[in-house]
Formats: sequence, C-alpha cells, structure tokens
Amino acid sequence: MKKILVIGAAGQIGSELTPALREKYGNENVVLAYNRTPLPDDLAKAGPYVQLDVRNTDKFKEICREYNISTIINLAAILSAKGEQDPLKAWDTNINGLINTLEVARELKLEKVFVPSSIAVFGPTTPRVNTPQDTILQPTTMYGITKVSGELLGNYYFTKFGVDMRGMRYPGIISSVTLPGGGTTDYAVEIFYEAVKNKYYNCFLKSDTRLPMMFMPDCIKATIMLMEADVTKLKHHSDFNVTAMSFTPEELAAEIRKYIPDFKIEYNPDFRQAIADSWPQSIDDSCAREEWGWQPDYDLARMTKEMLIAISKKLQIPVPGLT
Repeated sequence: MKKILVIGAAGQIGSELTPALREKYGNENVVLAYNRTPLPDDLAKAGPYVQLDVRNTDKFKEICREYNISTIINLAAILSAKGEQDPLKAWDTNINGLINTLEVARELKLEKVFVPSSIAVFGPTTPRVNTPQDTILQPTTMYGITKVSGELLGNYYFTKFGVDMRGMRYPGIISSVTLPGGGTTDYAVEIFYEAVKNKYYNCFLKSDTRLPMMFMPDCIKATIMLMEADVTKLKHHSDFNVTAMSFTPEELAAEIRKYIPDFKIEYNPDFRQAIADSWPQSIDDSCAREEWGWQPDYDLARMTKEMLIAISKKLQIPVPGLT
C-alpha cells in the first residue's frame, strides 16, 4: 500500500492528526517527519518516522521514494506572531517548504498534497462578518502573505500540472494535547491552563475580540474529510473556508466560570491585537459544506467542558465544577 508522509508531525495539529491517520490507514502506512522538535515517544514507537527539513529538496525526494509516498500532508509553518518577529524565516519556511512540496509531488507524480491555509489570508479590507469564500485577500502579516501565496501556488499547480493540492483556511485551533506554537489565537488554549492552575489569566487580546475557532477533533475531522473528498466535486482546492464557532475572550471566560466560578481575567493587549483586528470575526464556510459535506461537531459549550476535563486530568488538579 502507498503511504502518507506527514511533515511537521510533532506540532500542535500534527501530534493529534497523525494518530488519527494511523488508526484509519494503519501505523506502517503513515510516515512522520519532524525537524527540530522531536516526536513524542508514543508516535515514534508506533510507526515509521524520519527527520526532514522541508526546504531540503533532495532529502525530501529520497524519503518519498524510499517509503513509496503517495500523499504529502505538509503542516510545517512559522505562524502569525512568530512570523512577525522573524519575517524572512517565515517566508523561507512557509514558501520554500511549499514549493518543495509541490515540486516533489509534480516530479514523482504523487496522488495528493494537503497544505493548510489560514484565516490570516484575510486583512482589514476583507468583510469581517460572515467572511465569504471568495473575497479580498490583503493580509498585513508575513504569515498571511505566505498563506495567500500558498493558495495561489496550489491552484496554479493543480491547473498547470495536475497536482491535486488541497487546503483549508484553519481558524484558531484549540487543543489540550500540544501547546500552540506562536499564533494570535493562542490565548484560547492558554486560558484553560491558567484557569485550572491559577484561576487567573492575563489576556493579550481585548475582551471583545471575536475570532473564528475550532476544537481539535473538528480540525482532524475536516482535514481527513477534505483529503478523502472526490476531486470531481471540488470547485475550490487549496483555500476552503472552514469554521465551527466564533467567540470573544470574555465569552470564553464566562463559559469557564460555569465550572470555575472564581476565575478572573484581565486584558493587556500586545502587538497581537493589531493582527487579530485585521482578521474576520466570523466565517462563511458554505462552500466546504456543499462541496465535501463539512459539518462541525463542537460548539463553545461542549468544547469548554471537554477542554477543562482534559486539562484537569493532565495537570492532576481537580475542578469541582466538573464533578
């Protein structure tokens, strides 16, 4: 059987997507690639893995040939906040890594490629409420610029060379397993840890900053659904809007207080506020629903309860409101 190569397998999404892929397709058929961040022991022991800098074309091709790879999932990226601290590194990793992925797929005639995009493709000139699928893309961050470029490159390679690249514009992704890696929506993970540990959180965004979000199980579900979708039914390819919910820090804090009544939050916005202010408040993902049947399972209430249960167990700190 041909195999899937997951690049960035040790990251926030990769560390949870890869077990789901291995459960579905078999441990030996999902090859994990990491660069600087080592794989967790459970992932390393469960199946094949390699070390790969996504910018190393020769090593990239060698791995694909050695393992008979048919599908590449490239999750390696420098995210929004870290990208603003080192824009050239973000461009190098995000764009050159993508070009290598597309060129390897073209040259070796691979079946599919998945490279996520992001709500960072939008900017202050984009309609911010119920943001359409096809709209103005004028981002103000290097991360957003690389993701717009990635969408255009993906569509170009599909039209020009027949490379079946697929992608979706991930909103903020919330998970209890692996901490996020430098994004503007990171508060929506940090807040749960601080609520359980200290009953206090100092938020780097304003209280009324509304952003689109998604719980990790929905992120994994959406990714696998799009990868398995019939290409003949797809009118879009590398740029699907997807979402599950939209909320503000204060709305999330209010939901947490249902279980931790004395939880307190303060707001001290930093440079990430300007990034958040350029992004949508809510997303229209009707094209994903129509073209490949997308439908989220989690809303704010269900996600909050499951996050608190998971983090309480992880930190071994009881939350009386959950008992």
